[in-house]
Amino acid sequence: MPRQLRIEYPGAIYHVMNRGDRSEPIFGDDADRKRFLETLDEVCAKTDWQVHAYCLMSNHFHLVVETPNPNLVAGMKWFLGTYTSRFNRRRKLRGHVFSGRYKSLVVDGSNDGYLRTVCDYVHLNPVRARLLSPEQKLSEYPWSSYVSYLKPPGQRPRWLRVDRLLGEMRIPKESAAGRQELEFSMEQRRAHETGQDWKGLRRGWYLGEEKFRHELLEQVRLSVGPNHDGGQRRESAEEKAERIVHGELRKLGWPERRLSQRPKGDAGKVRIARRLRRETTMTLAWIAQRLAMGTAGHVTNRLCRAKSSSA
Repeated sequence: MPRQLRIEYPGAIYHVMNRGDRSEPIFGDDADRKRFLETLDEVCAKTDWQVHAYCLMSNHFHLVVETPNPNLVAGMKWFLGTYTSRFNRRRKLRGHVFSGRYKSLVVDGSNDGYLRTVCDYVHLNPVRARLLSPEQKLSEYPWSSYVSYLKPPGQRPRWLRVDRLLGEMRIPKESAAGRQELEFSMEQRRAHETGQDWKGLRRGWYLGEEKFRHELLEQVRLSVGPNHDGGQRRESAEEKAERIVHGELRKLGWPERRLSQRPKGDAGKVRIARRLRRETTMTLAWIAQRLAMGTAGHVTNRLCRAKSSSA
């Protein structure tokens, strides 16, 4: 089966969805859901992602994410891999948590209502799954970003961006009256949920005007080639990592050649490695090679020791 082409460009908006392996649960309890959101917080800090909507179901998740940098693939690799490791470690399991490749639909963010359409689809997931009784409000489902939209600014996750969706709905973004208007609008929208045709969202690869489709196809035409797109992704991720390395070298007063001259477990190297792991999606193997620290396993051991000594 041909794989879905990943289209990446600065400022792209995606509807991302992935299910559990063999449709099994990806969350065993609320602790797993909290761990998932904590991991989402971390990947947003590493990649500068902005989340417009999310919804956690029992065996799948939905995410509407904007990428200021073209790094969806690198970010998702870290995000899904890290959550899988944490899920398995907590439950003493091994193997896959998610089923194959995630689906990513590119969304036209030109304020023509497409962002609102996809966010409505995500926020109304609990209704379609019949997880809410007719008497319950949509806000009573706790594992959706819709709940945070109804909270004052200081009570929302730092990575949740509400202004674009509220702008498409023509709702004042930071007022109690605006939040009441949003809740009223969504409950009205919910009442007509069964009549909506979501086929374009469920089966398509983009959501937008025909002009938007042609623009995406032109990007695909220009970027297709052996490893071209993958190389472009790596360059974006490495640029951030290299900025961190060069900045830390300046703080230490080291020229570049000092990295190969210092011991593999040098405290300065470990400090740089900790920042790279915390703030980027670069692999342990890349960090080991870049900092002349030997193997990925050696980097892991040094980071674990540093974490234990600082605890």
